[in-house]
Formats: sequence, structure tokens, C-alpha cells
Amino acid sequence: MEISVTVNGREYRRDIEPRLLLVHFLRDTLGLTGTHWGCDTSNCGTCVVWLDEVPVKSCTVLAVMADGHRVRTVEGLADSDGLDAVQQGFIQCHGLQCGFCTPGMMMTARWLIDHNPDPSEEDIREAISGQICRCTGYENIVRSVRWAAEHEAARAEVSSETSETSESEVPA
Repeated sequence: MEISVTVNGREYRRDIEPRLLLVHFLRDTLGLTGTHWGCDTSNCGTCVVWLDEVPVKSCTVLAVMADGHRVRTVEGLADSDGLDAVQQGFIQCHGLQCGFCTPGMMMTARWLIDHNPDPSEEDIREAISGQICRCTGYENIVRSVRWAAEHEAARAEVSSETSETSESEVPA
């Protein structure tokens, strides 16, 4: 079966078996190995990607279900300006140990911050509750997400102040 799917802003057309899982399509067909494959039962959450801006566990989504849709993976977080604030937060606050759960955690964290720019510790813990990290007590992951949210808020404030200053300097 042929599908057409946009992954991280790039369109792909591939002929696939109808039973192929999205996680295997991303990893094996497209070579995007940032999405990890953990349990095949949706328990661990390492395989979280976005399907049309909604986090999904790609081990329970058939690739054909993504036909005509947009998928965003951890490889799509960074842009030409550099790492996403969530990626920077995980580095700054040691939010990763072995790194296996990290891509799914980052995708969930990015979605959370996009929908709640100032999440509390409780909000963060609830958002990541469908994901398992076997290395930590989640403290550094929560700190990483808070760091990212605070960093983005500070950057937005500076950006806003800069644009206000620029606008006030324009001659009438």
C-alpha cells in the first residue's frame, strides 16, 4: 500500500505493508532512529511522536494511519537556530541517564509547554505519567521541563521588549 506522509516538514511517499507500525516505518524505512522502540504495548512511552500535533505512542499506530498526515519526531525539535529549549533543558538539568526514554519524554514535554507555557511540577508529572524512565526518579526530567519553560518565557520576554524598543524608535 502506498502512503504519503510529512515527517518533520518533509514529504515521503513509500510503498509499505498495511500492518507496519509507525515506529518501524520511522526507524526502518525512513532511518529516523531517534524514535525508540521499547515495549510494543504502549506502556513505556519511548516511542512518542506527534501525529498532527498530538502526541501518540507510535508502537500502537499503523503507518497507514499516518497517510496524508504530519508526523513530528525528536529529530524535528531542533531547527536552524539550534536545539529546542526542551533539548537544552535535558542537557542543562541532566534529564537523561541512559537516554532510552529521552526522545519520548522530550516530545511530550514540547507538547506540554506548547499548551501550557508555565507548567507546574504536578502538570509535568501528569503529562509524562504515560512514560517510564527506568534510570531516574523523574526529578531531573521535571527540572529539565521547568528549565525549558522558564527559558522560553525569558526569551519571549526579551524578544517582546526588543520589538517594542524597535517600534518606538521608528520615526513618525
